[in-house]
Amino acid sequence: MLFTKPTMVDPRVALPGRETPVLRQPFFHRVFGHRIDRVPEGAEVAVLALGCYWGAEKLFWNTPGVLNTAAGYAGGYTPNPTYEEACSGRTGHAESVRVVYDPTQLSYEDILRIFFENHDPTQGFRQGNDRGTQYRSAIFPQNEDQARRAEAVRDAFAPEFAAAGYGPITTEIIPTDTFYYAEDYHQQYLDANPNGYCPVHATGVTCNPGSRAG
Repeated sequence: MLFTKPTMVDPRVALPGRETPVLRQPFFHRVFGHRIDRVPEGAEVAVLALGCYWGAEKLFWNTPGVLNTAAGYAGGYTPNPTYEEACSGRTGHAESVRVVYDPTQLSYEDILRIFFENHDPTQGFRQGNDRGTQYRSAIFPQNEDQARRAEAVRDAFAPEFAAAGYGPITTEIIPTDTFYYAEDYHQQYLDANPNGYCPVHATGVTCNPGSRAG
């Protein structure tokens, strides 16, 4: 079967989206029980794209020190996209996870180590059999400090992937504080549907990029 190589949508022809979010708040996390938009005092936020957000979100809600997670969309042009719109490739968004964590237990570097060790960041606009710009690898720093640290962790992992026979890392680093929550049935999907299919595409490549207080 032949595949057409995905390309990023031109922002001039991206879907218009809507003003109203597709996830109505308040929505309560199926695993943690509190509001999905809750960020406790002193907590920090990371937004990441590593393929299908179902498995990615489960990976992080099972990480000690993570306080909240959500599935959604980031990195594109369409405000408040639906899942179908994101899958059309005409929003520019990547399926993403929003991770709220305790910086006294996890540093941003720790979060990014988990990110790089649990997907293949060299595949471009795909992850495994999932193909399209919505499945690309991306880090969305919330501030300049996170951007610098993300670049440093990416650069630390690059020779490890090369030594393992992989190509260059294609992970985008796009500073943005805009995150659109996905529909309710995508939130904690693998908790509500424990037999759902969404593998984590770990490569076996590991690295200790260093850790410091968040």
